[in-house]
Amino acid sequence: MIRIRMSRIGKPHRPFFRINLIDSRTKRDGSVIEPLGWYDPMAKSDNVKLNEERIKYWLSKGAQPSDTVRNFLADRNLVNVDKVKALHAKRIESKKKTAERAAAAASGAKKEEKKS
Repeated sequence: MIRIRMSRIGKPHRPFFRINLIDSRTKRDGSVIEPLGWYDPMAKSDNVKLNEERIKYWLSKGAQPSDTVRNFLADRNLVNVDKVKALHAKRIESKKKTAERAAAAASGAKKEEKKS
């Protein structure tokens, strides 16, 4: 699967990210199929630059953006914002259920220890 994700470059304590098209099996800073933009978290303004035409092309071919890149694309209406919000809500709900199960399992284990 092809992913649109960020690779970190820059100095220590001065991050800078390139937004690249990469095979999902490749490591974070591995070989790039095509550069699609950049993100500078330290900049005050104009901190994201995207090649929107190429991103639209690759999304139509089935490329999957990472969570952070999906948020950038949603800000520029390159992906469906409603789907992004629904996905985010679904993940939060899943995390809550997992935490509830873990808490229930932990309390069940404590009750068994008290009985012994």
